[in-house]
Amino acid sequence: MELIMRKFFIAVSVALAAVVSVNAQTGAWTGKLKVSGVELALIFNIGEESATLDVPDQGAKEIPVEVSRDAVGGITLSVPAINASFKGLWAGKMIAGTFTQHGMSFPMTLTPGAPVFRRPQTPVGPFPYAAEEVSFTNGDAVLKGTLTLPENCDRKTPVLVMVTGSGLQDRDEEAFGHKPFAVIADAFAKAGIATLRYDDRGFGESTGDVVFCTTEDLKNDALAGVELLRKRFDNVGVIGHSEGGTIALMLAGEKQVDFAISLAGMIVSGAETLLDQNRQACQAAGLPESEVDAYCRLLSDTFDAVKTKSPSPSVDNYDLSDALRQNYAQVLNQLQSPYMKYFIGLDLSGSLAGITCPVMALNGTKDSQVQCERNLDVLKSGLPSGGKNLIKAEVGLNHIFQHCTTGAFSEYKEIEETISPEVLSEMITWIKAL
Repeated sequence: MELIMRKFFIAVSVALAAVVSVNAQTGAWTGKLKVSGVELALIFNIGEESATLDVPDQGAKEIPVEVSRDAVGGITLSVPAINASFKGLWAGKMIAGTFTQHGMSFPMTLTPGAPVFRRPQTPVGPFPYAAEEVSFTNGDAVLKGTLTLPENCDRKTPVLVMVTGSGLQDRDEEAFGHKPFAVIADAFAKAGIATLRYDDRGFGESTGDVVFCTTEDLKNDALAGVELLRKRFDNVGVIGHSEGGTIALMLAGEKQVDFAISLAGMIVSGAETLLDQNRQACQAAGLPESEVDAYCRLLSDTFDAVKTKSPSPSVDNYDLSDALRQNYAQVLNQLQSPYMKYFIGLDLSGSLAGITCPVMALNGTKDSQVQCERNLDVLKSGLPSGGKNLIKAEVGLNHIFQHCTTGAFSEYKEIEETISPEVLSEMITWIKAL
């Protein structure tokens, strides 16, 4: 159960050794990588001399892959951009091999073809609205995006900057074949509401540092989008999902926007959210409750050390399995990044009283990533009373606002619905009533 708030691409090593022709190894090949109870689909599009890698679960496409073959038909697929490689052996109609990342290896089998997702809500043209390609800057970061404009758009048309959740994501917030931001932008435009969605810094068509950036930098990226819209619109809001929901409330607290929508936003501290996520991941993996408690105590003590800039606690003082000790070593490595150090201490609870613009906050009751009740309770008690605020728990919806059974991360890609139509309708009704 890795401590994951930002999605980092998987590293892959596969040695494919087998007596097989080059032509037999070309085309799309799919492998399922199972790590800490989570399954990711890796799709290698293999040509005779080169290849690309798609990771649809993470919205990653066409990552360059180097291909090498040996004299007996073996193949090696190397992915320098993510420090990865895959090696395997031809075995009839499959390629059996090993996936390796940062010294960690996992068995993986490639089978011919790529999975086909049915996503009926994904917008398909022609569209009854206009779309403009735009760019704006925050320091050295150049953000490229799409400004969607409804019919009869003018300065009085409400407009929102759309802010993605944690990790590198494109302007559609694409993951698992779903494009929730494209669905929202389409629904809003048809209802007379404009939107600006953009590729995250360092991803897609956007540039900018992603190694040393923090949530504060990402907030300022969104603010640059707000400033761009101020030139053309009088009523500028922000809508954010997950970490983007947190950023939406940060901008509201700084009085930079006229209204804000938080979808599954984190209000309690980053440390508390990460503890919740790791406890759920350990429990889902079937670990004994005593070991779960010990691991979470270790994480809590570690987060406290990060916030106070103190030495990390010794893992030897906690009764943990070798697997959790290895996982903790990865946690310590991740906590060296400026992003994680900032995130651990991020806590909006003390700044909510200063928010004066209308706020809509929605969290799903089956959200397994951001705890619904706890975060909404903090919002309800912290925001000024009265006004046009709408704080609501969406019954039966998961972190990405799908109707679901369990709310587990693994369920997202199995659900055809991208986002609840009821949530789309609620947001449109609220915006138009402002």
